[in-house]
Amino acid sequence: MPRTRERWIEQIRDLLSRAGFYVADSHGVRPSSFDLAARRDATLLLLKVLKNIDALDAEEAGRLLELGRLFPATVLILGQASGASELEPGVVYTRYGVPIVNEETLREYLEEGVPPFLYASPGGTFARISGEKLRELRTGRGLSLGTLASIAGVSRRAIQLYEEGAGAEIDVIERIETFLGEPIVSPILLFETRRTVVPRDAAAREPPEGEARVESGSVSEGAPRRLPRTGDALRDGVLDQLSGLGLEVTVTVRAPFDAFSRAPQILLTGVGSLRTAVHRAEVLYELSRVAEGHAMFVVAENVHRPVIDGLPILTVRELRRHRDRDDLFDELSEREGP
Repeated sequence: MPRTRERWIEQIRDLLSRAGFYVADSHGVRPSSFDLAARRDATLLLLKVLKNIDALDAEEAGRLLELGRLFPATVLILGQASGASELEPGVVYTRYGVPIVNEETLREYLEEGVPPFLYASPGGTFARISGEKLRELRTGRGLSLGTLASIAGVSRRAIQLYEEGAGAEIDVIERIETFLGEPIVSPILLFETRRTVVPRDAAAREPPEGEARVESGSVSEGAPRRLPRTGDALRDGVLDQLSGLGLEVTVTVRAPFDAFSRAPQILLTGVGSLRTAVHRAEVLYELSRVAEGHAMFVVAENVHRPVIDGLPILTVRELRRHRDRDDLFDELSEREGP
C-alpha cells in the first residue's frame, strides 16, 4: 500500500530527530509553505515535502525562500518524482532557486555523512568541480589549457570556467579524472548556509528562463515603514501595534503565523479567534523553540487562559498596554512554557 503524505512526513521527522535535530511539525496547519522546521546547533532547516515537484510554482517557491531569508534558514524540498520520472538518488534538483532531493539522498547525508555530488540542470546532469584543485593539478604537471581541453573534449574556455568553479557534465569529469588519476569534484553541502547550494554549469551561467529571483528590500533603522494591508481589520491593527513597539514586521502568507518580527529576537505572531489560537498553539510554540525565539497569538475576545500549550495568548487590549518591544518580550518570557 502506498504511504500517505502524512506518514511520509512523519518518517522524515523521525529521520531528522535521529540525526540530532529538534523538529517542529507544521504540516497540520493549512495552508503552509513548509511542513517541517528543524534545528541542529546553528543549522535551521525549513523543509517542504512534495510527491511531485512539478506542483511547486514560482509564487510558492518565492514564499519559501523569503521565509528562509527572514529566519534565516536553509530551505529544502523533499520530492519523489518530476512528472512520471522518479528523482534520482545522489542528485540535487532545483526549481525556482529551491534545492530538491529525494528521501534516499537526504537519508545518506544525515545517517552516513555522504553528500550528493550531482545536480540536475537543463543541460543535463553535472557535478561541481574544485577549481583550485584542478588548476593545481594542471599547472603542477605542466599541462596547458589546450592540452587538458583536448583530453576532456571541450574548449579552452570551458577549462577556464571549470577552474573558476563551474560545473561540468559527468562524462567530461570522468575523462579528466581518468587522465589526472585524481578526483576533482566537490560535494554539495545541503545545509551549507542560506545561499543556493547548486552551482551553475559552464554552459548555463544564468538561471534558466522562468526561474524566479527573490529580492527583498530593507528598511533602514528608524525609518517609517508602511505595512501592507491584509484586508482583516483585527490583523492589520495588531501588525500596526507591533510596528509601533519598534518591531520590524513582515506580513506572511501561507505560514502558521501571520507576521514575522525581529528586534533582534524573533517573534512569530498569530492573529485571529480563540478557536484558531487553540488549533495553532502547539505548532506556533514548537516553531518558536526551533527558531530560538518567541511566539504569541493575539485575539479580540476576552480569554481565561493566558497560555495554551505553552503559547502566550494576548488580547488586543493587553498588547496595547505594552510600552515597547522589551516590555512585550518580558511578558512573553514570563508566560511561555518551560
